[in-house]
Amino acid sequence: MTTQIPQQTDVVVIGGGPAGSSAATHLAQAGVDVVLLEKAQFPRHQVGESLIPHIWKFTDLTGVSEKIQQEGFLAKAGGITVWNDNIRQILFSDFGYRRPGLHVERDVFDHILLKHAETSGTQVFQSIAVKAVDFSDKDWPEVRYLDKRTQDNYTGTIRCQYVIDASGHSALLSGQFGTRQTISSQVNFLSLWGYFEGSRYIGVDRKSHSAAEIKTVKPVTFVMSVDGGWLWHIILRDKTSVGLVLPTEKMRGMDRHQREVFYKQTCVRLPYLSQLLESARFIEGSLQYRPDYSYYSENICGDNYYCIGDSAAFVDPIFSHGVQNALYNAAVTTLAIKESLKKKKNRSRYSQLCANRMQQFYGFSRALSLGDFGCHGVNPELVKNLMKALPPLELALILVASEMTNRSENFRQLAREAGVWDKLESRGCCRFENPP
Repeated sequence: MTTQIPQQTDVVVIGGGPAGSSAATHLAQAGVDVVLLEKAQFPRHQVGESLIPHIWKFTDLTGVSEKIQQEGFLAKAGGITVWNDNIRQILFSDFGYRRPGLHVERDVFDHILLKHAETSGTQVFQSIAVKAVDFSDKDWPEVRYLDKRTQDNYTGTIRCQYVIDASGHSALLSGQFGTRQTISSQVNFLSLWGYFEGSRYIGVDRKSHSAAEIKTVKPVTFVMSVDGGWLWHIILRDKTSVGLVLPTEKMRGMDRHQREVFYKQTCVRLPYLSQLLESARFIEGSLQYRPDYSYYSENICGDNYYCIGDSAAFVDPIFSHGVQNALYNAAVTTLAIKESLKKKKNRSRYSQLCANRMQQFYGFSRALSLGDFGCHGVNPELVKNLMKALPPLELALILVASEMTNRSENFRQLAREAGVWDKLESRGCCRFENPP
């Protein structure tokens, strides 16, 4: 028997990825009545397998860390980049992190978070596609959905006090409001990725290893500049994720078959990557493609709605900020909603404070990844304020990471203006040597 979706609740969360499931967990654990509507049936495929150790402070808050640890994902020790022929390495342990980053199968990881939301008290409904939100009643918005759990595919509505849009790249509310801005710069990027079996990987010792050695030598995430963009190589437990982030013009007009040919040919011609994949086998049918690679919404929070995670903005994932951003958005958004439920007359103030925090983190990530500030939704003053607030070792790790590519000079300039760069440099935190 199919469980019926209630007609009313305190909060409706649209989307069950890391942002949505974490937001729902925070609320349910606080005693808030929350319903989560997810269009897919979990587990479902999702890219973004490299996670930095910053995530643990958020998973600790929701109590899901132990479940993640029990799954046995691969622990990564750091990252190695080859950027314009400069080889550099970062080890998380050098910056005081006692818990590792992770290489995760996102279908499994996301499913853990969603099930945790459900066991925490969230009413979770999958195969429910939200179509629109009617805000005519400002106190009780109405969420309209298509229930695809049976062959009947019937439509329904649910009223709530607050809507959290965690719908990912589809960005439901930004599309409805017309506030999504695809970022146009001198070079626009797209992503193309797939999976291989039997790939070698780069270990923490900076050497190439067979997959059979994964339990004895920890992996690192490998990133390399290529053809005006970059690539990633992330070994997982039974396969390896390889992605290309390239200028759009390089694949303009290609159909799916042509993109796959281009992808395979590029992988086998590149130094380092071709050696790692020499004995590997491409998993047919695994190729994925994403245009409109970077965007943001001009309106992410209102009196009765919040857009979080990828529904608010998407930044080039070169520094693996995506899941961390989603978990951070979930934490600050649910704090604002919980306070708004107590004092509804202050909800505009709480939503604006929340928007400032999320825009601050987005601006920080974008300035780091692509060097933008003062445009594309990036407020330089917010970025500098965040720099000043970060713990010294966490900031040091990020500033050292900014040295690993040629994209972050503007970011480092903001750090100088904020007065944090010189302090860390005087402590030796912003200098490191190329590995031999």
